[in-house]
Amino acid sequence: MEPTDKSSRQLRRGLCYSNGARRQARSPSVIVIGAGMAGIAAAHALREASIQVMVLESRDRIGGRVHTDYSFGFPVDLGASWLHGVSKENPLAPLISRLGLPLYRTSGDNSVLYDHDLESYALFDMDGRQVPQELVTKVGEAFECILKETDKVRLEHSDDMSISRAFSIVFERRPELRLDGIAHKVLQWYLCRMEGWFAADADTISLKSWDQEELLPGGHGLMVRGYLPVINTLAKGLDIRLSHRVTKIVRRYNGVKVTVEDGTTFAADAVIVAVPLGVLKSKIINFEPKLPEWKEAAIDDLGVGIENKIILHFDKVFWPNVEFLGVVAETTYDCSYFLNLHKATGHSVLVYMPAGQLARDIEKMSDEAAANFAFMQLRKILPEASAPIQYLVSRWGTDIDTLGSYSYDAVGKAHDLYERLRIPVDNLFFAGEATSMSYPGSIHGAFSTGLKAAEDCRMRVLERYGELDLFQPVMGEEASLSVPLLISRM
Repeated sequence: MEPTDKSSRQLRRGLCYSNGARRQARSPSVIVIGAGMAGIAAAHALREASIQVMVLESRDRIGGRVHTDYSFGFPVDLGASWLHGVSKENPLAPLISRLGLPLYRTSGDNSVLYDHDLESYALFDMDGRQVPQELVTKVGEAFECILKETDKVRLEHSDDMSISRAFSIVFERRPELRLDGIAHKVLQWYLCRMEGWFAADADTISLKSWDQEELLPGGHGLMVRGYLPVINTLAKGLDIRLSHRVTKIVRRYNGVKVTVEDGTTFAADAVIVAVPLGVLKSKIINFEPKLPEWKEAAIDDLGVGIENKIILHFDKVFWPNVEFLGVVAETTYDCSYFLNLHKATGHSVLVYMPAGQLARDIEKMSDEAAANFAFMQLRKILPEASAPIQYLVSRWGTDIDTLGSYSYDAVGKAHDLYERLRIPVDNLFFAGEATSMSYPGSIHGAFSTGLKAAEDCRMRVLERYGELDLFQPVMGEEASLSVPLLISRM
């Protein structure tokens, strides 16, 4: 059915016009859905390539799972806070270097704790007794040995299983690897940190695929001033419409129509969908026609986990001068982890970081109750701790604009689901950390997939207009890193 004159005028008003200037109606145009790292990176790259681009964002802020808060009077990240891979191989490194943003390195390569070295820490039992450092190191070596044994289990079984089930098989075969007493509790803490890396419980993490991501060299670095300056730099000059929650995407051979919550409709040649995996799983966005079955299966089958932050600001520092504090316990659920921001930033802040089922349970609490819960965990190891003067609580699992922290490989599901989620469908393109086979769950994964989606989209729309130049440089290509990363380690 042909649209009425009135609706035609409305669609024309909704076309993407870069910098607010009206161009010819048939100029190539793209709508990007989501103003997180992937969406902003994609839109920035398209704008640099002179493609008309508009970003529709459901929140009243940009950044998505990048959320740097300044309410304490200094920046703290409620979402992404590490650069995983402090090296020139990281696609985000050139931008961070040019901005002069300092990093605090928390680990080198091959750290058993993923984002930390066993160099600056203090672990305690539930009674507040500190665990001897040599025992923690010894259990860490046992943990690595157990993980190597799970490789043998993986090779021997055609069917997938969970990491926790593989651990059980290892203990059945190698009873000498079983640990008792305080050593067992320390092992549970190591497993708790592994769960934090995937934002999921060990009984849901795939044995076959858990280690398939590509770990970049250089270890891990904490963004001392937060990630928002990176987002703001990429977003400069973009046409971003905040509080525009997309509810429907209609694709046709000659373009796409995007409808937001208040009924307003926008039109363009193509769309880049850069919303979190949890949002796609929720079916908040209605696709017409429906996405292919293989695409819907990828959305449904990929795991999405939860890791939250409860950020406690104190009037003074009363804890040891270490990078992190931990509470060891009989189960991973009862273990605790606190990141010491004072070590990295000089501010008297501890960040409690629950993951998996514990994070889900804490999200059922009020912010005050959640902050008190975190403080009670701290009091178990530091009985004289003074109460925090301020607190912040993230809720990535129940936040309607996120519905999960980041993706992971679930038991029985193929690792190539990430690639299936990335593959375009006609003039719909997909970006985000959950579309990265190499770097899932990471901010540089989100960034790189945004650039990839932008390049694929650019070629598609220019092909339609007969303007494709096969000799034009690929978008997102950066000059070699000429400014060194500002890295400290105290």
